[in-house]
Amino acid sequence: MVERTATVERDTLETQIQVSVNLDGTGRAKFDTGIPFLDHMLDQVARHGLIDLDIQAKGDLHIDAHHTVEDIGITLGQAFAQAVGDKKGIRRYGHAYVPLDEALSRVVVDFSGRPGIEFNVEFPRAAIGGFDVDLFFEFFQGFINHAQVTLHIDCIRGRNAHHIAETIFKAFGRAIRMALEADERMQGVLPSTKGAL
Repeated sequence: MVERTATVERDTLETQIQVSVNLDGTGRAKFDTGIPFLDHMLDQVARHGLIDLDIQAKGDLHIDAHHTVEDIGITLGQAFAQAVGDKKGIRRYGHAYVPLDEALSRVVVDFSGRPGIEFNVEFPRAAIGGFDVDLFFEFFQGFINHAQVTLHIDCIRGRNAHHIAETIFKAFGRAIRMALEADERMQGVLPSTKGAL
């Protein structure tokens, strides 16, 4: 089996980011982003997606976290695009429902080659542990644009903002894991009627 790994660096006047991924990992995670709540969420992706993730980031956090969060999403998307390769033999589609106490979220992903996002989430407060909840959308927007995926994120219910965020990221990890699994019946075949993704 071909190793599905990648390391990508992004260096701008606003951020310096390095992301390494192993799509067939065990959920090992190492983060140094300067944004503790984002690290906590990314850890959910790694552990529930069984993806090894190493993300090192330095950004203009003295301004705010926007550039850093968005650029981590962009760089992670680029790393996924490289690691996935030609997409032959993968399931392509993945979905997951994840509850946490009163919160329940659904994430559906398609490694379609077409970036698109539907983000239907209402948070009951504007910040979680100092993290601006508006930045979740910016993270996923950066990811989908560069991973070239279609992503639907729906919070079905929830009252606790932390629980809502956690269900989203856990479901995201599990949906990606499903989409990128090998489909034994599709060995060497591109999962598309168009012959291209």
